[in-house]
Amino acid sequence: FNKVILKRLNMTGKSKPPLSLQRLAKFMEGKDGKIACVVGTITDDKRLYEVPKLTVCALRFTEAARASIVKAGGECITFDKLALRAPLGKGTVLLRGPVKAREAERYFGKAPGVPGSHTKQRVRSKGRKF
Repeated sequence: FNKVILKRLNMTGKSKPPLSLQRLAKFMEGKDGKIACVVGTITDDKRLYEVPKLTVCALRFTEAARASIVKAGGECITFDKLALRAPLGKGTVLLRGPVKAREAERYFGKAPGVPGSHTKQRVRSKGRKF
C-alpha cells in the first residue's frame, strides 16, 4: 500500500487527475467504515444532491467539496493523518481519477479521417475559409 502511494505521489500532474464527489460516492458504495484514498484533488459535483457520509484522504480538496463532505457528517484528512490512522493501509480503498479524460487526449490516436478513427482534428477555428 505504501509503495503504491509513494509511486503515485511522485507521478506527474497529469497522472494525478481530479476525482469528482459523484464518482467517489459511486466507488465507495457498500464500503462503509473504510477510508477512500485519492492521490489527487477531490472536486465538488453539483449533480450529487445527497452526499453520503465518507472519510476521504486526498492531496487537495476544493472548498465546495470539503464543505459538502463535512456537511454530510464525513471528514477530509491528509496523508500524514492517514499514516497515523492506518500505517499499513488497512481499511482503506485506493482510488484514481480518470487519466484519459483530459482535453488533449482527444487529439491522440489514429489520424483524423482514417476509418475507425475517433480522433479530433486540429483546426484553428470553425468557419468557411479554414
